[in-house]
Amino acid sequence: MSSPNDRPAVPQRRRTRATRARILDAALRELGRNPDSSLGDIAEAAGVARRTLYTHFAGRAALVEGLTEDAVRAIRHAVADASAPCAGSGRGPASALARFVLTLWPVGDAYRTLIGLARQDLGPDEVSELLDPARETVAGILAEGQRRGDFHTVVPPGPLSAAIEAHLLALLGTVNAGNWADDGSGAATSALIAAGVDSAAATATVRRLHDPGQLPSTPG
Repeated sequence: MSSPNDRPAVPQRRRTRATRARILDAALRELGRNPDSSLGDIAEAAGVARRTLYTHFAGRAALVEGLTEDAVRAIRHAVADASAPCAGSGRGPASALARFVLTLWPVGDAYRTLIGLARQDLGPDEVSELLDPARETVAGILAEGQRRGDFHTVVPPGPLSAAIEAHLLALLGTVNAGNWADDGSGAATSALIAAGVDSAAATATVRRLHDPGQLPSTPG
């Protein structure tokens, strides 16, 4: 049983966790915008003093490590959710690809930021290792779709997966720049079209997946 002296520590721990989360959120935004952002830039964006940032993270390496852990956790949740069975959503490759994009879209900033950090803080090999589960999932969906004749076969699954990834990252960049607004439906539709699905069928597939209960919720 806790003593009265323990009680003040509970709100303090909550404040500490909240501050840490705010710093990581700011780091995700700032490093996604510019991988060269300084710790001062991140502290300012988080609304904390630089010394407060250092209380939670000893330096840039520790901050990037914390950001990477959170980002990879979010991406893995999205991959698992996108692969989970979903009643009535369709089992074909087109539905699988659309569902993957719709599920991953909310954590797209985390995905994009990890790629941006490859140049300075993470080696390309490490970034590939972190993102391979998502990339392999898409390549597998594309390979099955090509085998079944649902997707075009002009480009092999691996290169086509890389092209669709670059396409989606570019679309996410336009959203972040305020040039476009999308909840993931436009991105998912364009991914299907890039894979070779007729535009009308692609639109219908994504619309069906947007029905209540068709997509799992993704943890923040």
